[in-house]
Amino acid sequence: MATLKKTTANLSTKAALKKATQTAQTAAKTLMPDVQSSLDVRGVAINKVGVKGIRYPITLRDAKGGAHHTVAQVNMYVALPKEKKGTHMSRFLEVLNEHHEDIRIGELAGLMHAMRERLHAVEAHLELEFPYFVTKQAPITGQSGKIDVQVKVAVASTPKADDMVLTIRVPATSLCPCSKEISRYGAHNQRCEMEASVRFAKGKALSIEELVGIVEKCASTQVFAVLKRLDEKFVTEDAYDNPKFVEDIVRDLTVALDKTKGISWFRVASENFESIHNHNAYAVVEMDKR
Repeated sequence: MATLKKTTANLSTKAALKKATQTAQTAAKTLMPDVQSSLDVRGVAINKVGVKGIRYPITLRDAKGGAHHTVAQVNMYVALPKEKKGTHMSRFLEVLNEHHEDIRIGELAGLMHAMRERLHAVEAHLELEFPYFVTKQAPITGQSGKIDVQVKVAVASTPKADDMVLTIRVPATSLCPCSKEISRYGAHNQRCEMEASVRFAKGKALSIEELVGIVEKCASTQVFAVLKRLDEKFVTEDAYDNPKFVEDIVRDLTVALDKTKGISWFRVASENFESIHNHNAYAVVEMDKR
């Protein structure tokens, strides 16, 4: 009985404290001027205004509900009408605080709509950039290791539509066909970084792992975190048997993504970090499948 009375008293105290806090907040809002919401007479609308360069922990959810924890660089903006003096910067962080533990690629509409509602905006923009770790097994021994892929998600939202572009940058290896053809033995090879940006058709999406798998197949060979001697022999010979110019890589990427269902637009690029030149090789292709 004494415990029950103590619990009831604690609940009453908490309720009273909550009510007092709400009353104080209401009074503060009444007394403190809201400068951001005041009228601006210069007649200039702002395309994007908000917060940039936030480092924030996020949890990505995959199609099976699995959790992937990482740290993202976050930019959040809204469009500001010409008659409004400013936006409310703290509200961006409030929205991020509420949604950062349940981010699903291709399903960011809820977060975007919350931004527009909380900031009374007709247009909102979100940019997330983060490392994403993919588990890979070495080709012969099966040794497991993590490869980091750089991911960027850019979303724009209006009452009419939401638009998202997913970009991944994947490390790989390229081997020069010309070097192989003209040399008596050997051929120069180098690391390359392949980039794929995609828009998905309505109601469709690929996981980051699926997109990485498509991209990796377009290089001379893949890179791995852990390689024993048998694996190193395989990777070296695999690259030698599959020479590719930077032009070959982006053309193969184009063919692969053009065949992939659910993608409505893409942009692919490759930068090959030359090992015998003091410059890099680069190529890019963009295609709208709609």
